Parts: sequence; structure tokens; C-alpha cells
Amino acid sequence: MEQDSWKVGELARATGLTVRTLHHWDKVGLVVPSGRTASGHRLYARADVERIYQVIALRQLGVPLPTIGSLLEGSSLLEDVLEQHRRVIDDQLAALRRLRAELGAMIAAAGSTEHRRSADFLALIRKVIVVDETVKKYFTKQQLADLAERREHEGEQIAAVQAAWPELIARVQRAVDDGVDPASAEGRGLGREWLALLEQFHRGDEQMRDSLYAMHAENSESIEREHGGPTQAQMEFITRATAGPGGGS
Repeated sequence: MEQDSWKVGELARATGLTVRTLHHWDKVGLVVPSGRTASGHRLYARADVERIYQVIALRQLGVPLPTIGSLLEGSSLLEDVLEQHRRVIDDQLAALRRLRAELGAMIAAAGSTEHRRSADFLALIRKVIVVDETVKKYFTKQQLADLAERREHEGEQIAAVQAAWPELIARVQRAVDDGVDPASAEGRGLGREWLALLEQFHRGDEQMRDSLYAMHAENSESIEREHGGPTQAQMEFITRATAGPGGGS
């Protein structure tokens, strides 16, 4: 049967806290044990255990210890603390998943030269610790974690897709220069190829697709300047090529 009460030493062993910490929390009124044994020793009940969890969770959330006591007086705080704690854990898990994916790539390249390893570590710092603010603005932590895991497990496929973009963009530009009608068979074919490559990125996830479109729409100039396109003219061509019946949209 589940235990209903704990002496201070028992509770310390069960939680990993020290007896000194529990004594201090009792002294300052943060977690006061509900009862005493016949010999006067502290005796903690289930409600006290819940309160201890709340104290620990609030500390992890960055709440200063002196203010925790007043916060705990709220009748519905337990649910709020649980939800906030879960969000913090979700963020930590997403960050760890991204880190694990990057480390997987590092391990795969462990046999490279010392200079190359140094460059990889610099890239790792940039990608994992200082995440690009533009990407963070448009993609959720969960989406970033999913993309990082995909890079780890589908590296060759992703590399092939990335390599296909410059060639496709160049063909679209030639079509624009030659005055090809986007609604023609050639234009429609380019549109279908474009959508197929995008599909490799968002995998049919509407939120991921919308995040990608929003990022491009609001940063088209910098994307064109720093990553080689697509240009506004190319995007207009593709939009027309994929519109209506037969366009792949």
C-alpha cells in the first residue's frame, strides 16, 4: 500500500533532498510538516509531499525561494505549477533532441582531421547554443527538434533534396527569362517539381508548411541575397504554375 506519512529521514531518502534542507524549509515556514510523532519528530503527510514538489518545481522555473511561500497560498497553484513545469521539460527535451542530432553528425565525422573537428565544434556552438533568431521566430521548438532528428537519420536524403534546389531554381529562372507561360505543360511541370521538394521538407505538416512560407515571405530579400533565391519573379512564376486545376496545389 502507498505510504501515508514519512519521518524526515525517510522523506529525505525518498526525495533526494537533505534533512538539513527539509529542516530549513520547516524553519522558514515553506514546508511545515503536518504532524509529529509521539516522541516529537517531524511527520510529513501526502499534502506535504505535494508542497515539496511545488517548491522544487517553482525553483526550477526560476522563482526566488523567498517568494515561493506566498505563491503557494493560491488554491489552484498545483495545476498551474504542473503545467508550467511540463512546458519547461518540453523545452529541455526539444533542446536535447537537437543537441543529440548534432552530436550524431559529429560522431559520424569523428575520423576527420583536427582542423575539421574544430570547425564542426564551432558550427555546433552556433547551431545548438545560439540558434538562429530568424528560424526561432517562425518554427516552434518541437518543429526544430523534429528537423534536427530528421537531419540525423535521413542525412543523405536531405542532402539530395538540398542539392536539387539550385538546379530547379536555375531552370525556373530560364523559364522566366524565356517567357514560358506558367500555365503551360512546361510551367506546370516545374510547379509540380517545386511542390514535391517542399513536400520533402514539411512532410504534409500544415503548420510546418505555413511556418516555412511565412519565413520566406517576410525574409525573401535576405534569403535571396544570402542563399541564392528564390527571387520574387521565380516565386510569382511558381505561384501561377501551381494555381488551379493541374497545378499540384
